[in-house]
Amino acid sequence: MATLVLARHGRTTANASGVLAGRSKGVHLDERGVEQARAAGERLKGVRLAAAVTSPLERCRETTREMLRVQDEPPPMSSERGLLECDYGSWTGHELKTLAKEPLWKTVQAHPSAAQFPDGEAMTQMSARAIGAVRRWDARVEAEHGPDAVWLAVSHGDVIKAILADALGIHLDAFQRIMVDPASLSVVRYTPLRPFVVNMNTSAGDLSHLKPPPKRRGRGGRRRASSDAAVGGGAGSGAGAGTTP
Repeated sequence: MATLVLARHGRTTANASGVLAGRSKGVHLDERGVEQARAAGERLKGVRLAAAVTSPLERCRETTREMLRVQDEPPPMSSERGLLECDYGSWTGHELKTLAKEPLWKTVQAHPSAAQFPDGEAMTQMSARAIGAVRRWDARVEAEHGPDAVWLAVSHGDVIKAILADALGIHLDAFQRIMVDPASLSVVRYTPLRPFVVNMNTSAGDLSHLKPPPKRRGRGGRRRASSDAAVGGGAGSGAGAGTTP
C-alpha cells in the first residue's frame, strides 16, 4: 500500500487578512507561508517522493515547489483538478466575518452535507471529487512504484478535511471537527479493507519513518501489506505495524 502525504498550502495574503480566497487567481503565499512550506519540505527531506500532485491554484503550486526543493530526486509536479479548492461561488472574495452573518454559515458549520454555495459547488460534490482523485492517484502510484511508495498531494483546508473524514470513516457532517492548519501534513495509507490515518494536522517532526523498511531476503524479499489493525496498538509504524511476514 502506498503512503499518501496530504499537505495544505502555506499561509496566503488572503488567510492573513481573513478573506475567503476560494478559486480566485493571484492569491500567493506570503512571507510566512513560504517559510511554512519550506519547513514542511524539510520534514520530508529523508523520504523519497514517488509523485507530487497539486491543486492547480498558485498557492498550492508554490507550496509544492518549496517542499520539493530539498528532495535529492524531486518527482515532476502534476496538476490535479480534483484537488482544487471548493467553489464557494458568490462567497468568494468576501471577508469571513461578513460571511459568518449569512444563514448558510450555520449550515456549513453544523450540516455541511446540505451546504450548496450560491452560484458555486455543494460540499458533497467537493468531497466526492477530492476523495476520488486521491484514491485514483494512490492506486496509480502503487501500480507504478510499488506498495512502499510515498507520494505528496498539496491541496486546501476543506478539501483535505473531506479526505480525512472519509479515511476516518466519519460522515461529512462531522468534518468540521477536523483541523488542517496552513502547511500542516497528514498521512494516510489506503488498503483493500480500510484506510489507516497515520498522522493528522502535524506541523513539526521529522517524517523519515515513512521510508520503506529494508527488503528482507527469502520468501520474496518484501513484506506484504495488511489491512489488519494491530490489536493492542502494535509497536508503531517504524517497527512494521500493519504488515504481515
